[in-house]
Amino acid sequence: MKYNFCGNSGLQLPEISLGLWHNFGDVDDFKMATSMILHAFDKGITHFDLANNYGPPPGSAETNFGKVLSKELKGHRDELIISSKAGHLMWNGPYGDGGSRKYIMASIDQSLKRTGLEYFDIFYSHRYDPQTPIEETMQALIDIVRQGKALYIGISKYPPEKLIQAYDILKSQHVPCLIYQDKYSMLVRNPEAEHMGINEKYGVGFIAFSPLAQGVLTNKYLKGIPEASRAHKSHGFLQESEITPGVIKKVAALNDLAGKRGQTLAEMALAWLLHNKHVTSVIVGTSSLKQLKDNLKAKDNAQFSDEELRIIEDILAQ
Repeated sequence: MKYNFCGNSGLQLPEISLGLWHNFGDVDDFKMATSMILHAFDKGITHFDLANNYGPPPGSAETNFGKVLSKELKGHRDELIISSKAGHLMWNGPYGDGGSRKYIMASIDQSLKRTGLEYFDIFYSHRYDPQTPIEETMQALIDIVRQGKALYIGISKYPPEKLIQAYDILKSQHVPCLIYQDKYSMLVRNPEAEHMGINEKYGVGFIAFSPLAQGVLTNKYLKGIPEASRAHKSHGFLQESEITPGVIKKVAALNDLAGKRGQTLAEMALAWLLHNKHVTSVIVGTSSLKQLKDNLKAKDNAQFSDEELRIIEDILAQ
């Protein structure tokens, strides 16, 4: 496993991290979740990415990770980078969502209790909350670090102008932002224009989630939408309407190129992110041990020729 320095900090993150957004809740197979976490650690994945609302039900991913940590990885805490977040709806009422100090402070205390941790390595503002002054949210994060409840601050899914404001506030209080997290893949490239330049200027790392575009950048949808797929479900983050003929055409062309490189489409899509110098780490979310093992193969062939990069750009521009 390759490790990259996170922005201008002295902290290194593995180029591939494991996300617990899906597949680690109480509705999932705990034995499989345990095997994925342990295999990830055995293969050099030292960073595990959580959030207070991950499950379902919300909070259960943190609880289950805490169980694995206490039973299987108890002596390895100092070898791990564990992150969590607060920002999305977690409990009912006016204090269970957003970016208020009340919500942020209650959230980290709850998350520490669920995981059984004394501190998080990284704690994020999970999203920009337009109803809360950004100064209030940032001050809560600053105080969390000063109280020893987290070592570093992370920011996720902020508009560029608000991200700059957040970075300036944190820097002025000598608790700079360590890392920025956002959705980034071959099919979702907004961070290239909107965030990566800002991160470079401020010395902040970048970590990508949904690198396979919720499974679209696999061979799953090449022949239509399978009944068991995420896109076939009426709920969830990937909707059937997003799998357009144009998207399928791009994915098919990318799949052909991946085959020529001796990779699956998923492996090439991950490798394309690993190849980007602005990307500190890529969060993979897996539902099985086989899927995790397949994702890890991406790092074995993350080099691209200029011609391959040109072909990819041409396909994506269609």
